[in-house]
Amino acid sequence: MKVLIIGAGTGGLALAHLLKQAGVCIAVYERDIAPNADTGGYRVGISPAGSRALKACIPGHLYDLYVATCARSPRYFNMLTEKLGEVLSFDIDDAGPNAIDGERNVIRKTLRRVLLRGLEDDVFFGKALQSYTNNADGSVTACFQDGSLATGDILVGADGTSSAVRKQRLPEARLEDTGIVSLGGKMPMTVEAKALLSDKMFRGMSLIMAPMDFGAIIHSLEFVDTRNDPGFAARWPEFVEALDEDSIGWGIWGARQNCPRDPTGLSGEQLRELGLEITRDWHPHLRALIRMTEPSTIHDVKMRTSVPLTPWTSSNVTLLGDAVHTMTPGRGAGANTALRDAALLGHMLVEADRGQKPLVEAIHAYEAEMLRYSTEAGLESKKHMDASHPAHRPIVGTVQLAAMRGVMRIINATPVLKRRAFRQMMRVRGEN
Repeated sequence: MKVLIIGAGTGGLALAHLLKQAGVCIAVYERDIAPNADTGGYRVGISPAGSRALKACIPGHLYDLYVATCARSPRYFNMLTEKLGEVLSFDIDDAGPNAIDGERNVIRKTLRRVLLRGLEDDVFFGKALQSYTNNADGSVTACFQDGSLATGDILVGADGTSSAVRKQRLPEARLEDTGIVSLGGKMPMTVEAKALLSDKMFRGMSLIMAPMDFGAIIHSLEFVDTRNDPGFAARWPEFVEALDEDSIGWGIWGARQNCPRDPTGLSGEQLRELGLEITRDWHPHLRALIRMTEPSTIHDVKMRTSVPLTPWTSSNVTLLGDAVHTMTPGRGAGANTALRDAALLGHMLVEADRGQKPLVEAIHAYEAEMLRYSTEAGLESKKHMDASHPAHRPIVGTVQLAAMRGVMRIINATPVLKRRAFRQMMRVRGEN
C-alpha cells in the first residue's frame, strides 16, 4: 500500500512517521519550497493529549528530541482582568496523572525540523497540489502545479486551512468568518520586559478578559536551560542553533464592530498603534509590552472556523487537521486535534495494510470518529470567538463579564469546583 500525504505540517509528518515505522510506503508533498520556510506562527501549544498522540506516531528518540526542544512547560493557566487582577488560576502541577506528559510550548519551525528527521527521502518540497484523479484501477493520482504526477493507493489531505484536497473532495465544506479580528507580536525576554510580568504570568500562560469581550493572551517561552545543557549539545549538536531565543508573546482580539480599525492589511507600526488604542484603559504593563514590541514581529491573524460537516461517503481520499476542521485558537485545540487525527488515521491505515480491515471501511471508521471529536472541539473553540455573541454588546456584555468574573472567583476559591473546571478545559484539548 502506498499513501500520498499532501502537506508537511505537524499532522502530515506525524502520520508519515507512524506509517513508515509500520512498513507502509509513504510520500509527502509540501508546497513550501524549502524545509525552513517561514510559514507563519511562532508558537504552538501542545496539550498532554497532543503529546501522547505524537508519542504514538513518532520513534522514541524523536519524541525525546521534541521534548528537549520545547520551551519550559507552563506552570499556570491564569484568567485575569484587563487590570491584571486574578479571577481564576490553575496550577498544572496539581492537575493529576492526566498531565503526565506535560503542557508544552514549541516553536513551529523547530517542531517541523524535528519531525522531518528520518523522512528526508520521503518529503518533496515545492509541490503544490493542483488536483487529483481517481483511476479505474482504484488508485489515485496527485497532479501538481509544476506538471509532475504521483500515484498511490490513498491520498491524505493534510494541507491546512486552504486545502486543495478539501476543495475537490468536499466542495460543500466551507469556512466562516467569526467576525473576530486579532493581532499579535513577539519580543525578546529582556530584563525590562520580564519585569512587566508577575511570577504567575512569567511561569504560565495568561488570558485577559476585558470589557466588550476583548481578550488577550500573554505567554513566555524560555529555552535557556536547554541551551546551557551539555547533554543536549552532545546528543543533538545540530539542533543547538535551532533553539529559539527566550521571548514573550502576546495576542489581542475582539469583535470587528468594536475595533477602532480592521487590522487586515495594516503595517506592523499601524498594528502596534491599534493594539495600544484597544488597550488604552488596560494595565500599564500590558501596554508597555505592546509598545516595546518590534513592529516587524506584529501581524494580524484571521479568525476563521470550519462549518461543521455532515458525514460523507468514504473513499480512498481523506483529510486531517486544519484541512477538514479549521478552528479558532479559542481553546488551543487545533494542533492537538490534528495530532489525534494522525494517530487515529495511521492506526486504521496500518490495519488495512495488514489485511485486518478493508481499506474504505478503515477510513470510514477514522472519519466517523474524527468528525465526532473535531466538531465538539471546533464548536467549543468558537464559543467566545464569535462576534455575534451577546458578550460583545455594551450593556449585555458588561453584565455577562461581571457575572463570569464572579463565578470564576468562586471557582478559584473552591478546590472541588476548580478541579472540575480544569478537567472541562482539558477535555476540549483531547483529555478523556
